[in-house]
Amino acid sequence: MTTPAPFHLHPGSAPLLISFPHVGTHVPPDLSARLTPKAREVHDTDWHLPRLYDFARGLGASLLVATHSRYVIDLNRPPDGASLYPGQSVTALCPVDDFDGERIYRDAADEPAADEVAERRAALWQPYHDALAAELARIRAAHGVAVLWDAHSIRSVLPRFFDGKLPDLNLGTADGTSCAPELAQELLRVAGSAPGFTAVLNGRFKGGHITRAHGRPHEGVHAVQLEMTQSSYMQEAMPFDYLPEQAARIQPTLERLLQTALAFARRAGHQV
Repeated sequence: MTTPAPFHLHPGSAPLLISFPHVGTHVPPDLSARLTPKAREVHDTDWHLPRLYDFARGLGASLLVATHSRYVIDLNRPPDGASLYPGQSVTALCPVDDFDGERIYRDAADEPAADEVAERRAALWQPYHDALAAELARIRAAHGVAVLWDAHSIRSVLPRFFDGKLPDLNLGTADGTSCAPELAQELLRVAGSAPGFTAVLNGRFKGGHITRAHGRPHEGVHAVQLEMTQSSYMQEAMPFDYLPEQAARIQPTLERLLQTALAFARRAGHQV
């Protein structure tokens, strides 16, 4: 279960940590044998995000990059599996269906029981969140403040989760509880000025468990989720190719967003 390691951490020098919880594609062989052919293709991956954010290390950001597929365990769900969006369709901590509502296991008997869910949680979910907490604590000790940027992407049209086409840049701050309002509004201004792209704050996606659990602005830790449409930088269907020319259109806005977060963190750090 832990080969490869659950994550790769690249510590930086700035008061910013970027989390990539859904970019992993590894499925252990014994689990892969229980999945449908489609599920083995891990369609619901947040494809290519580390490449899209490849400029971030130059800003001094720390990077935390998951290795295992969200079909093994979803690192952005609460450990008890509680729904983050009551009344709306969601996938589970250890999913049994995909974003199209199709089963990912070949047979119902192949679905994980409670003891297997607990094993995956201990082997993969807990180490990722421990690393998040430790790196945020290190950054806050060094700078007086830390910003957590939880990076995600999703198909722009997914009837299971939302009507029509999703805005391209979906900023989430748990309805204003995971970061300072000043930071949220500065980020929205930057996202809203992106030419040819649309943006919203706390729309359909308000931030998952990572944003809600680790964002503690009253303690100097500010967390923001960005859920991007995959059409902003890649093909949304197989073979899910990265589109360099399309990506180059959105990357300047992503960099301005991170620079805005860093500027806020440095101002806030001086006030501590």
